[in-house]
Amino acid sequence: MRGKEAIVRLLEQAGVEVVFGLCGDTSLPYYEAFYDLKPKIKHVLTRDERSAGYMADAYARLSGRVGVCEGPSGGGATYIIPGVAEANQSSIPLVCLTSDIDSRHRWRGTLTEIDQDALFEPITVWTKTPTDGVELARAFRDAFQRSTTGSLGATHIGLPLNVQEAEIPDEEVRINSRYSRYPAYRVAPDIETIRNAAKAIVNSRSPVIVAGAGVIRSEAWQELKSLVDLVQCPVATSISGKGAIAETDPFALGVIGSNGGLPYRHDLVNRADLVFYIGCSCGSVTTNKWTVPVNGDATIIQMDINPSVVGLNYEVAHEIVSDAKQGLKAMIEALADLLGGKPADKMDPQEISKLRDNYMAGIEEFQSDAAPIRPERFMTELSAVMPENGIIITDPGTPTPYVSAYYRLPRAGRWFVTNRAHGALGYSLPASVGAHFARPDDKVVAIMGDGSFGFTSGELETISRLQVPVVLIVMANSIYGWIKAGQRVMGGKYFSVDFSTTDHCKIAQAYGLDAQRVEHPGDLKAALQRALDFDGPTLLDVVVQPLHEAKAPVSKWIA
Repeated sequence: MRGKEAIVRLLEQAGVEVVFGLCGDTSLPYYEAFYDLKPKIKHVLTRDERSAGYMADAYARLSGRVGVCEGPSGGGATYIIPGVAEANQSSIPLVCLTSDIDSRHRWRGTLTEIDQDALFEPITVWTKTPTDGVELARAFRDAFQRSTTGSLGATHIGLPLNVQEAEIPDEEVRINSRYSRYPAYRVAPDIETIRNAAKAIVNSRSPVIVAGAGVIRSEAWQELKSLVDLVQCPVATSISGKGAIAETDPFALGVIGSNGGLPYRHDLVNRADLVFYIGCSCGSVTTNKWTVPVNGDATIIQMDINPSVVGLNYEVAHEIVSDAKQGLKAMIEALADLLGGKPADKMDPQEISKLRDNYMAGIEEFQSDAAPIRPERFMTELSAVMPENGIIITDPGTPTPYVSAYYRLPRAGRWFVTNRAHGALGYSLPASVGAHFARPDDKVVAIMGDGSFGFTSGELETISRLQVPVVLIVMANSIYGWIKAGQRVMGGKYFSVDFSTTDHCKIAQAYGLDAQRVEHPGDLKAALQRALDFDGPTLLDVVVQPLHEAKAPVSKWIA
């Protein structure tokens, strides 16, 4: 068969359910193959290649399957980069396909010519532009395998026009469907290292667990719950690890770090004599620039699938290179042996609830009737109506610190998504589409600032065309809030951060969405409930307090 047909057949064999992408001249051959072969693969036409990458990223995060995005050469290849880079640095399995000019026409000034391998090499774990049909088939096998094994990440395949038309022996068109899900293989820990770490936990006075995205990627939340019940100590999470434990659990501390971490949580971590990081890179945000805890103040145990991460930012007493699920199973077994099957009883969970209740009671804004609406009041009303099977996606800026700090996930698992690797605006609106295709039976709520809305508002047409039943919430304040808040801290020299007020409802309605504007706190709950009950796509335009005037849970602003 020809390369263009092999592309479709290989995606089928890999178990791909949906491809997000945008058409272009160099993609014509394999688009023709999609038309002729009619595979059981949904192709979602986007309005921007960047959106295709974000959709595939969110799909992979919430489904446990590889996300696939595609785009054309030249500008299409450059536009798709943000989503690929975000997925790769967040350890999200994603395969990006970009078509390309005929490889025989390189270096002759051909329209849309660019060195795609050089372009994608820094932002993927692997990239390849095949030169013939056999290489094309091998590239697909490698791309899916490399994205779903080891530390996980994004891969890229360039598809030259002549390779799309090249002949390929039928026996070469094969791929193992094992690599459609992640992790395809699980790395087991060294048992002696586990035993030594378990002894350290048993001998500690006040341990704290910090769970990161690795717990989510590995689907290890049940094992984490068993570990917490055995040790009976607080468990905090990174933003990307939110969902590693139900935040209504008695031992759940909540998100820590500079974005959404709260002082009482940081105090508890800093009082610990042992901190056990699981699937967490100990980066600048989660550790509040390595002050929670300060290096050397506590014994550190770190478990991660990526050996280059372990010990990178802290002096680690016990380094465990392992998949989170396998590592936690081994740790539970070792601790059960040491404890004789009885809980360690390291902390009374009522202490955590008292700290939480006392802190929250001091925030009057949760019940504020002031207008513009206080973000804290928005969180109060959202928490009251969100269904237990609701998925929340937040854009950077105003939504993320508030949802991270104050929304308590009622269930462990994949229920919260935000793009924390690069923090690019414009993520949540297209990501809601990927989330719906990953979990069509769960309600998807995407929360963004109006700055973010402007980046990807064209995808309202995609949502309307496909009738994707998502709830889009714009927290509108007519500023790039995060930057203006930063300028306030630096002395109030506000420069180029304000823009004109937008009627987001009219924009949404022009695309065919249901929409409602909310200006008063008393109207919030009913508006949110109506949006959640609506069976089609809907948008809420919520006018909120400007971020530079608010009391956002961001460490540098609190200080």
